[in-house]
Amino acid sequence: MTGMLDDFRIFEPYPGIFAYYDGRIAGKRLYSEEPNWLDDGAFSLGIASYAIVDGNEALVYDTHITLDHARAIRAHLEALGVSKITVILSHFHNDHIAGNEVFADCIIIANGATARLLEAEKPRIAARLPKIDPVIMPNSLFDGSRSITVGNRIVELHEFNIHSPDATVLWLPKERLLFAGDTLEDTVTYMTDPAALALHLEELKRLRSFPINRILPCHGDPERILAGGYGPSFIDATIRYVEAMNDQAPEPEIWSKPLAQAVSEDVKSGALIYIPAYEDVHASNVALLKAYRGKG
Repeated sequence: MTGMLDDFRIFEPYPGIFAYYDGRIAGKRLYSEEPNWLDDGAFSLGIASYAIVDGNEALVYDTHITLDHARAIRAHLEALGVSKITVILSHFHNDHIAGNEVFADCIIIANGATARLLEAEKPRIAARLPKIDPVIMPNSLFDGSRSITVGNRIVELHEFNIHSPDATVLWLPKERLLFAGDTLEDTVTYMTDPAALALHLEELKRLRSFPINRILPCHGDPERILAGGYGPSFIDATIRYVEAMNDQAPEPEIWSKPLAQAVSEDVKSGALIYIPAYEDVHASNVALLKAYRGKG
């Protein structure tokens, strides 16, 4: 592979479950040296889309960061003999819907909030570099939860408000496997709505109530994803970080700490893996909360 797909990797952490991973390569950018959503919000942090395959059917969880990536996913699935593809969108952010056009002839499922946000954000999505135009919309909607089958596999879709107000996670009850989207990120969650952090904490605790064996996030360590994913302590570490960041002290202690220090105990325990690129995410989270509280 050349160009956009030089570092594109396909993992199979479980039989019939594939991770399509790119990025998290220190010092490398994919699109431009100038600030842009693809490099700064996805490639630098590392990103995976997923497929669940059974027989000639596949479920694709997010369509990746470019049309080239989406085409590579589809080509891989068709080479496996897949003739029926269903797409599920984890949420409306660019790095999860950029490849939708490649799957425009498929059923594309999203929750109602994702559809509303995509419709409202179409002008912005089409204007930000790299542009996504046209924005292909979901054509099958749900609210709350929904159960579907992929061959003989049962997959549950559950709506959450974590990271964004329109998150959809996938739950495989038989395997006790959670596909977390952006509700969980390693090293830390990317905060977008400071007013909703209390709700995010309640939602993280609801997520923690699932009888989880392993977790596959969209933004995580490639070697850990290849090895089967993260344990439930991943959620506990995220809860601790959000609680510390949302502490009601005038200046929460964690605000003045670099990320490496802020999450050192969870890195030591193995719940998280420290990635220097997430220092910028932590700094962005601190700035967001300072501005919200009038401290900036």
